[in-house]
Amino acid sequence: MSLLETIRSLVQSDLTKIDRFISGELKSEIPLINQLIDYILMGGGKRIRPLIVLLAGHAFQCQKPPHIELASAIELIHTATLLHDDVVDSSTLRRGQETANSIWGNEASVLVGDFLYSRAFQLIVKLKHLPVLTIFSDATNIIAEGEVLQLLNCHNPNTTEASYFEVITRKTAKLFEVAAQSGAALSTKKAEYITAMQHYGLHLGIAYQLIDDVLDYSASAEQTGKNMGDDLAEGKPTLPLIYALTQSTPSQATLLRRAIETGSTTELPSIIKIIESTGAIKYTANAAKQYAKQARDALAPIPESPYRKALHALAEFVVERNY
Repeated sequence: MSLLETIRSLVQSDLTKIDRFISGELKSEIPLINQLIDYILMGGGKRIRPLIVLLAGHAFQCQKPPHIELASAIELIHTATLLHDDVVDSSTLRRGQETANSIWGNEASVLVGDFLYSRAFQLIVKLKHLPVLTIFSDATNIIAEGEVLQLLNCHNPNTTEASYFEVITRKTAKLFEVAAQSGAALSTKKAEYITAMQHYGLHLGIAYQLIDDVLDYSASAEQTGKNMGDDLAEGKPTLPLIYALTQSTPSQATLLRRAIETGSTTELPSIIKIIESTGAIKYTANAAKQYAKQARDALAPIPESPYRKALHALAEFVVERNY
């Protein structure tokens, strides 16, 4: 059994309930919505964000059904962002299968993404928990800002590390933070615990994205479910590229800058060699390990339990994974 499977086994019955709940809640009178959503759900995914919600809830001995609804809402928001991302990035492969926009077109993908957003907020409102609703509403605004900021950075070889980290903190880490923070907020009123989980989620999310960016230049499509070099093709200057630019020779830097500006992957093998030779993969992976450690350290105030241990192990999985 893999590390992730071991972690999931603690809350497997709840994860099954989430899948059933999502399937039931997303039924629509519009056939295209059902068709597209069924296709997305069949694509699976690691369900990391709902898993965080459940582990956070159980860590504070909460057995309440609202955690199923909360975890489902977070997964819907995540799925909505993926639909919108694939349209913005003109992606053709996601989780090893064709993207929805490749099959049904950009218009349908954007609109169904909007449907998922609105349904997620319907679920959150039904919880009648003002702190959680506030966390959600603030977070979705920040995530949207992260999307716009990333768009501004696209095809810009002068993007700094600081700007890159601002993007991934807003765009990716924020939803991890919401999962941990709101999962705790539904279970306990102790501010120390809620803040600790908030910090855990934030740092875990940053580590997760850093490893994603490593895998884009070091793993095959069979492993990751997307094409190697997709970030480059989309003109995204992620940390491996940003660091490689600072360590490369003038001729290498010229090649990297041109590739970022044009989004061309014709010289991807040469670019990967530059990234590897400059130590950019190791640099990015080490940064991920540092953030994962900060996530584990944030758990210090949380009472000892199998679920706390699972949250600790999840931070290990995030940086050890190859998919």
